[in-house]
Amino acid sequence: MSSPALQPRLTRIAQEAVDRARLTVVPRVRTRAPRVPFVTLVSLVLVGGIVGLLLFNTSMQQASFSASNLEDQADALAAREQTLRMELDDLRDPQRVATQAQQMGMVIPTAPVFLDLRTGKTTGVRTPATREDAVQLLPPAPQMPSVLAPPATTVTVPPPAATPEVATTTRERAGQGTKRNR
Repeated sequence: MSSPALQPRLTRIAQEAVDRARLTVVPRVRTRAPRVPFVTLVSLVLVGGIVGLLLFNTSMQQASFSASNLEDQADALAAREQTLRMELDDLRDPQRVATQAQQMGMVIPTAPVFLDLRTGKTTGVRTPATREDAVQLLPPAPQMPSVLAPPATTVTVPPPAATPEVATTTRERAGQGTKRNR
């Protein structure tokens, strides 16, 4: 099949290929990855994380202060609203309005007159109201019973009468005290 001249040539090529393909032990050369870029990368990630955490904490604190201020304002406004509602209720009190109207000279009629809105006619006797006939809103102040307000009782004490016995005993005591001191 193949020619004899080709045979030695194939053997020689195969021998060269086998020689090239033989494995040999090569001494291991240790190569280290450069540490500076790795340390720099880790340091940058660490510093970036800390700075990010500080910025996040600061923004959360600012939001907390803002929320606290807004809550204080809301509480103050709610208290103000409640005060204004109480004042409005006091101003709308019918008893107060009637009392002020009476103080301005308005009078409550004794017999009211009603107006029918459909027909436009009034029912009842129309008479002018006067102060003498007017209904008083506030009753007169009640009088205190005499049992609760009895007349004042005064007691007079007579002045002490100086008796001669009392005067001499005090003089004797005064004299004895001066003798002891000498």
